[in-house]
Amino acid sequence: MKIIKLTTDQKIDLEALHDVSRDGRVRDRIKAVLLRSEGWSTPMIAQALRLHETSIVRHIDDYVSKNKLAPQNGGSQPYLSKTQTDEVIAHLMLKTYRCSYEIIEYIWKTHEIRFSISGLNKWLHQHNFSYKYPKGVPHKFDEEKQADFIEKYTELKAQVVDEPILFMDAMHPTQATKTSCGWIKKGHDKSIETTGSRIRLNLVGAINLNNLAAAQVTCYEKVNSETIQHFFY
Repeated sequence: MKIIKLTTDQKIDLEALHDVSRDGRVRDRIKAVLLRSEGWSTPMIAQALRLHETSIVRHIDDYVSKNKLAPQNGGSQPYLSKTQTDEVIAHLMLKTYRCSYEIIEYIWKTHEIRFSISGLNKWLHQHNFSYKYPKGVPHKFDEEKQADFIEKYTELKAQVVDEPILFMDAMHPTQATKTSCGWIKKGHDKSIETTGSRIRLNLVGAINLNNLAAAQVTCYEKVNSETIQHFFY
């Protein structure tokens, strides 16, 4: 029997599915596939799992030929009714999952239908879901104030010719929220508020848009009227 070649992502998904699965038969099948991918022989796997060698061969063949991890009575071709499909789609529109196994467990707990990883991925693509980044949006945003600023800045540039225009502000870099990929319906830009932690630096800086290389930045313990005056000097 040939060694199974798994990608890093496939191994991660299988190991995660093994951790959350409550069905010992499913866990045995996952262990057989993972051990075979690591070069274990059929007799070695059978001894480790305390199963017959023919069972190990069948488990591995089921995965290679059908991407099947559920036992026979679990079904290799899971089917959701129209109502169940609509419910799962509505749920995925509200909640984003990073890993396929998390959706598999949700469907199992909700509808008692067990998908394989490849089967679920096929189902997701059939229902117009893709693995992509959500759209990050500022936590606080005022379109009217932004438009007003642009208008005033345009007027100022028209009035000032020989003097540079400096943009100065206090900045507080933090360990900010980072977005990651998840299963999101195609054509739907899922937004996530991008907030950060309290761990931060306190910086005061000024730039000239015509000479960004000459930006001036100073770090302070805190930002107040005194530090702003110090920065001007």
